Amino acid sequence: MANPPPRYKKPRVFVRAVDSITYSLNDARRQRLTEIPRVIRRDYREFLNANLERVEEKSIISPANDPFITQSLHTHFVLLPPGARDKGHGHQNEAFIYFLHGRGFDMHDGIRYDWEAGDALAVHNDSVHWHNNLDPEQPAVGLIMKAKPTWLFLGLHQQGPLGTTPPLEDTRWGPAVDCPIIRAPQDEKLTKVLKPDDTPWQWTPHGKIRLLADASVPLRVKAIDVHLQEIAGGSRSGKQWQMADEVFYVLEGRGYDLHWDVEMEITDKYYARIAKEPSRWDWQAGDMVYIPHNSMHQHFNAEPSRPARLISATNRLYKLLGYSRVEQLENSPEYAEVAPLKH
Repeated sequence: MANPPPRYKKPRVFVRAVDSITYSLNDARRQRLTEIPRVIRRDYREFLNANLERVEEKSIISPANDPFITQSLHTHFVLLPPGARDKGHGHQNEAFIYFLHGRGFDMHDGIRYDWEAGDALAVHNDSVHWHNNLDPEQPAVGLIMKAKPTWLFLGLHQQGPLGTTPPLEDTRWGPAVDCPIIRAPQDEKLTKVLKPDDTPWQWTPHGKIRLLADASVPLRVKAIDVHLQEIAGGSRSGKQWQMADEVFYVLEGRGYDLHWDVEMEITDKYYARIAKEPSRWDWQAGDMVYIPHNSMHQHFNAEPSRPARLISATNRLYKLLGYSRVEQLENSPEYAEVAPLKH
């Protein structure tokens, strides 16, 4: 968060409670899927000429927002006026930032990391950091995607602005010393800034993808997976079925998603009951799109001659919980052409 205040005007919701008078949560899930928006309009370009006077954060998806959408991911923009910097803070959760506009640098634990539009930046866990805009005339905008609610749910609560210390009158604590348990030596060797040429575009069954954060990418991000996707004019992605929910921001173009929601039948084992007809969700540049848990989805580019570009994120924890399998129900049209060339 940019410049967190010492005290909010009303309590901030960091994590939503899950409560029910019944053991089954299916009715609540069904109702929520009916009510929540799956396309959220939040065009960062509207902020570029807004005469910003201070660093601001513009929320997109958060546990605090109504209607509540998800808390596996938390997304927002950080807006830096020309020549500005925020005051700095620290939190235990990491953050992934994709810079959409401008140029500048971050300070993380006293080390400088320069960035510009098109770069991905890792704010590693338990780091003191702040953002700086180097351009004296243009604002800078970063799209922040993080699994912050997961960290807080797990009890990783030690966060605050610069100068946070135990109360001076509390004499139980010794002097400040280094904290080695937050720093794995191998992690300190990982990349903090990923440039556009640092990872390749590749053809996958789901389409043309460039990985930004993944277990196979040496960026210092552990909790989320992020990729760019480009869909050719008039084309479509593959069709996937996955347990993790997902968000994607539309960088360029316009199109639509088809979503097949899935119910579970619990008898002698779990069985899937798949919607006979999909729901359609139209999107355009500047939209954030939500794909619910346990659903099938497919992206379609509605522009016949221009590509659509998306940046997508999921919480990596699902893979560790046993949901690493993604069922590829249909390949992208282009994959059939390039797959033989890969062998």
